[in-house]
Amino acid sequence: MTWIEALILGLLQGLTEFLPVSSSGHLEIGSALFGLQEENLTFSIIVHGATFLSVIVVFRKDIINLITGLFRFEWNDETKFILLLVISALPVGIVGIVFKNQIESLFEGNILLVGTMLLVTSILLLLTNFAPNRKKDINIKSAIIMGIAQTLAILPGISRSGATISTALYLGIDREKATKFSFLMVLIPIFGASFLEILELTGATESSAIAASSLVIGALAAFVSGLLACSWMLKIVKKGKLVYFSVYTAIAGAVAIYFALF
Repeated sequence: MTWIEALILGLLQGLTEFLPVSSSGHLEIGSALFGLQEENLTFSIIVHGATFLSVIVVFRKDIINLITGLFRFEWNDETKFILLLVISALPVGIVGIVFKNQIESLFEGNILLVGTMLLVTSILLLLTNFAPNRKKDINIKSAIIMGIAQTLAILPGISRSGATISTALYLGIDREKATKFSFLMVLIPIFGASFLEILELTGATESSAIAASSLVIGALAAFVSGLLACSWMLKIVKKGKLVYFSVYTAIAGAVAIYFALF
């Protein structure tokens, strides 16, 4: 992997992790264009870790408040919110562990699958125009449903943020609360997946084939673009502009399917 490829893939990871256009789908398309048939585990850990940090920076005040509330050792709003985050992570955690090998087989350059799932994402985003305009809070039921939506986003081409935010809006959750919860609920799966990948990497006998400079460039690109995308997405959802991403994912999906078939 060259430093230019690392830069582009890092930018794709950071931007598309938070914009509702599917980071996994774009990374699959980008890898296919660069001829990178096999994912490098080290690079995956680095860029996802950088994305993890970008969320922490954007929501640092909220995270500090949650931690402070948790260590009061009492049942309060912060403790309840953390519990809901944990509950939302259970579906993807269970599926990720039980079906690890099957999930990995989805990421083998199947551009036809990616294109099809991008069209599904487009429909999900389009339907948010018809979501009820309510101001509900997130409860255990909605956290579980959003967690299931996040699990479906394991499929390359299904946007994680798009699926979770759209689901929350369909449930009548307040837009700002839905977006914040969607971005914070990704922290647990990313941390868990990165931890498992580090354990796998520790037991591996082969070293990384990527130069340190490419790893640094990819990480910086993912971090900076993640900061921008996360902040941007918060403003977009407040204004109800998800339909624009529906158009983009429909075009991207159609193009991917065309190239996969022809």
